[in-house]
Amino acid sequence: MQQGKTARAATAALPMSRAVYALAIAAVALHVAFSGRYGFFRDELYYAACGQRLAWGYLDHAPLAPFLARLSHALLGDSLLALRFLPALAASTKVLLAGWLARELGGGRYAQFLAAFCVLLAPIYLTFDNFFSMNAFEPVFWMACAAIVLRILNGGNPKLWLLFGLSAGLGILNKHSMLFFGSGIALGLLATQARKHFRQAWIWRGAGIAFLCFLPNLLWEIQNGWPTLALFHAVIGTKYVNVSPWEYIWQQTLLTNPVAAPIWLAGLWFLLRDPLGKKYAVLAWAYLTVLLEMLILHGKIYYLAPAYVMLLAAGSVWIELRLVPRAGAWLRPAIAVPLLISGVIAAPLAMPILPVQAAVRYTRFWDVQAIHVENVPQSELPQLFGDMFGWQEQVRAVAGVYQALPESERAQAVVLAYNYGEASAINYFGSKLGLPRAISGHNQYGLWGPGALPGQVAVAIGFTEQQLRQFYDEVTPEASVSPPYAMPEESGLTIFICRLPKKSLQESWAEWRYLG
Repeated sequence: MQQGKTARAATAALPMSRAVYALAIAAVALHVAFSGRYGFFRDELYYAACGQRLAWGYLDHAPLAPFLARLSHALLGDSLLALRFLPALAASTKVLLAGWLARELGGGRYAQFLAAFCVLLAPIYLTFDNFFSMNAFEPVFWMACAAIVLRILNGGNPKLWLLFGLSAGLGILNKHSMLFFGSGIALGLLATQARKHFRQAWIWRGAGIAFLCFLPNLLWEIQNGWPTLALFHAVIGTKYVNVSPWEYIWQQTLLTNPVAAPIWLAGLWFLLRDPLGKKYAVLAWAYLTVLLEMLILHGKIYYLAPAYVMLLAAGSVWIELRLVPRAGAWLRPAIAVPLLISGVIAAPLAMPILPVQAAVRYTRFWDVQAIHVENVPQSELPQLFGDMFGWQEQVRAVAGVYQALPESERAQAVVLAYNYGEASAINYFGSKLGLPRAISGHNQYGLWGPGALPGQVAVAIGFTEQQLRQFYDEVTPEASVSPPYAMPEESGLTIFICRLPKKSLQESWAEWRYLG
């Protein structure tokens, strides 16, 4: 009993390394410095559009990201830098959490520094935090929950389960994948001596808080016929790339930096087999549970990425406590220097550091096209960068066609976009060019509906002429747009004027709607 109290006191007495705070500041500076490169990413425009129509649910994502996009717009404005400032703060928070987790696992200054350094340089986190999306915030919620679990295991007040429930609940409102990590934590508790916490009331009260946070979104799903599940079934095996279990596991090393992979593998060993780390084995079981769930459900390769913060922290502690004492102090820079070199090499593949022409050559050299998560044609740039090009050119082309309409037609014309990227770009940039709000049948736009106008005249982008002739007797091509570096599906587009509808938009809307 006394030995346990001594261990808890020693853990609580460990100071946080100043280097961790310095790396957290560096993370913000890095992302702010390069956040204005290229242009808005497709999904950023979509979240901004959803933020203008706040709700407790959306067909293809949870409600927190649109709320944060709305908040960012209200506080910071509508610039690219403004929209990407919160993700930059999320990058800093992940670095701090890495150091904090290493500290809770018994790591000193070097372990905390190494964990934070690995997280700062991990390609997947550089990517996540470079543009606005729920993926930037997802690891923060996962790892906040992990940090709370460690604090409780180290003798923290059981009332901390209430904070765990709040963090988990907000995490679900950010991205439903929080449910996977929550199931992993639950199974991890059951698989270890920490199962005793299920005999206490506080953990159940924490679960109740998480459920209450999730409840409005759950009710929205029920009221709308579970659209998120319908989307999931529609894209698995079609839009999303399916890889074998071995490929899935192998590609995790690329996401986290191949040089850092031995560190998180050592973290798994430390948590499962090391006498000092086995106390915290719940985290290893949580990771393995989510890995199995992703393999069974054919999740995207980056769906497991939030968990590597805790494994990198655990591996850093193992290196400090087990490896450095045997090998000597020389090992510390011997590990950090290759991490830095590999991180610098990977950074231009993960975020828009290079000028675009240089980025084309650089990504071609490393053959990053061989790894993609969606079954869509690729451009000169990987999808990560390609989806940042072409939107404003599209909007200007649509505005030119719309403004050329006779005034009598312009007053009743609608703007039809094939997908949510095109529609969101028009709604973000189009008002300054005199465009009305665009409508689309894609995902959440399909759920929002066509609006009040019947569509007697439509300016359409992203469709083929054959698609439009299903709904209109007169379809006239008026302009085309081929933005450089844009994804193939967003280049070589024809802008049509459609007249003489066979049915009103309201009558035919079910035929316009699609998931993908």
